[in-house]
Amino acid sequence: MKVERVGIAGAGTMGAGIAQLACLGGYGTLLHDPEQAALERGLERLRGDLARGAERGRWSAADAESAAARVAPAPELEDLGGAELVIEAAPERLDLKRELFARLEAACAPDAVLATNTSSLSVTAIAAAAERPERICGMHFFNPPALMTLVEVVAGEASGQAALEAVTEVAVRMGSTPVRAADGIGFLANRGARPFSLEALRLYGERVAEPDQIDRIMRIGGGYRMGPFELMDLIGIDVNLSVAKSFYEQSFGEPRWRPHPLQERMVVSGRLGRKSGRGWYRYDEGPHRPDDPEPPPAPARFERDHAVEHTIRWMALPDLERAPLVEIASVPSTGPGELAAAGRYFAALGKHVECTPGDAPGLVLGRIVCQLVNEACFAVGEGVGTREDIDTALRLGFNHPRGPFEWLEQIGPARVLAVLDSLRDELGEERYRAAPHLRRLAAQAG
Repeated sequence: MKVERVGIAGAGTMGAGIAQLACLGGYGTLLHDPEQAALERGLERLRGDLARGAERGRWSAADAESAAARVAPAPELEDLGGAELVIEAAPERLDLKRELFARLEAACAPDAVLATNTSSLSVTAIAAAAERPERICGMHFFNPPALMTLVEVVAGEASGQAALEAVTEVAVRMGSTPVRAADGIGFLANRGARPFSLEALRLYGERVAEPDQIDRIMRIGGGYRMGPFELMDLIGIDVNLSVAKSFYEQSFGEPRWRPHPLQERMVVSGRLGRKSGRGWYRYDEGPHRPDDPEPPPAPARFERDHAVEHTIRWMALPDLERAPLVEIASVPSTGPGELAAAGRYFAALGKHVECTPGDAPGLVLGRIVCQLVNEACFAVGEGVGTREDIDTALRLGFNHPRGPFEWLEQIGPARVLAVLDSLRDELGEERYRAAPHLRRLAAQAG
């Protein structure tokens, strides 16, 4: 079907941001909110963001003026009835969204597509009471929509192909990158990113490494813009805990998604992250951490000493030659002075060296990356999304430097599987069971 007018139900931060994308994409845009004051604030925010974008050169002043002219207020929900697509951006309450969709069905044309921007509720559950659930699907934008280009197009159990194709086309015209996802817990991006914080909390809880060291390893060794503890502080530790509890409850106790007691301890102590001035780091004065160190000078020739490598546990991803950082740790057989000698050896190869106080298969980067890969393999095996869409979702939705399948290609499935199996054997934890899809890939690779 052809979409020329887009309605947005909800004029908060997300709704106004989606409306901005719609009018910049050339669509006639109707913005609704049940509260007149909220609607006025949303329109003011939208127009202000269009003007600021023109000042920063993101689009021309003429484009901003034309886009603003395509926006009209819709004081009553029924005013959205002329739109071929209505995107709901209301609070995350199932009863509220079901009521809203019932009213939208009555107000809109029979062939209008109705999309929910939900990030945590089931699209199938939202559409369950609808008369025509085939025209309802998910269209999950990320905050802020104008900067985060990912849109998850989510198929509920009854979502029709015509509705999915329509919202995909609209997302592209809005300048976004759509990925397709089945209606499962966390869809693609939020599900795929779960191990980033949860495995980091387990590493700290087991005293393998401290939060600042874990973050530094992930930044330098993995190329992530922020480490997991910095990211939790930015999002809000209370928000992160709420999401973790939701995943665990919706999955009826999936071990991979079990929240960590450290999260609860931080929340009850009031250490919520940046918004409270203190979380895993302090934000009351000056930078919360020092700058990362420069790498040691690279040697003229890259020569390995396997005798030194065999005296300790070490991890470098994707391999020693390409890795910017090497983690090292003592094992029971490590003799006096051998750990320090290994540190000097890896530094002489031009590598950052991090000596972790604890020891476990994969150390820090290996454990987190292997769990990211494993979760992605579970998602593919369950038909939630494709390898390509999962990689895109993690790169665009969470700014990961590589998607999990890009990591898998560089590391190799056999090595990922070896880390997970070793963790499961050593720690006795069901959360490290390997996805069947990963085992098949390892077997196929020989």
